[in-house]
Amino acid sequence: MTHPAYEIIGADRRSRWLVTCDHACNHVPPWVNGGTLGLPDADMDRHIAYDVGAYGVARRLGEQLGAPVIASRFSRLVIDPNRGEDDPTLLMKLYDGTVIPGNRHAGAADLGLRMDRLYRPYHAALETLAARQADTIILAVHSFTPQLRGRPRRPWQLGVLYSYDQRLSDPLIAGLQSDPALLTLAETTANERLAIGANEPYLGHLDGDSIDRHALRHGRLNALIEWRNDLIGTPDQQITWAHAVLPALQAALHAADSHKG
Repeated sequence: MTHPAYEIIGADRRSRWLVTCDHACNHVPPWVNGGTLGLPDADMDRHIAYDVGAYGVARRLGEQLGAPVIASRFSRLVIDPNRGEDDPTLLMKLYDGTVIPGNRHAGAADLGLRMDRLYRPYHAALETLAARQADTIILAVHSFTPQLRGRPRRPWQLGVLYSYDQRLSDPLIAGLQSDPALLTLAETTANERLAIGANEPYLGHLDGDSIDRHALRHGRLNALIEWRNDLIGTPDQQITWAHAVLPALQAALHAADSHKG
């Protein structure tokens, strides 16, 4: 199922899991500045415009978990669906040292149009999927750049972000950190020791972000996993890393359910 604001893959899958990919692509709709934000292709192909590799990982996880996947169809530079409606970074004019020319003079009318045509339809569809059953688990898939400009290199291969509801994130982090297959994968594919970030490289809560809006406010189990994007740039890498976290995800859900019982 496709819509200008989102794509749903496997809408009829019946798993409790719902996989989301807020920053799936770098598309700029033609009605936004004629389909361009004034940036060169090299900038639109990097992390400022979308979460590199996240869409492929999300699709693979949806297949493996038997879960529907919802993915945005617009660049986060057009409007960021992982922000609250009153967040000042909803429409970015500067990102990681890069000025966004197409947003420089964007005002309230531009923001309102982008919210009505993209942001709000995406979140309405996400909530419909989340509400399809009472025990939905939201798994948000993101990626991060290995290094922001002027900052140290980030050592983590994966980060698990969380807020005050840690029912799923705590056992997931423990499971990822102790998984020998992941240890081997980090050593063989990145020549690094395994490093799982707990609320790294970002803190795991923004008022009104997707997890807050669709999981925390409804008491739904949730997890947000960030992959370092140099590890998931190709389809083969996306398959490998999606498969690698599957045992820890399943074990974390079992632990969360057992604790509840």
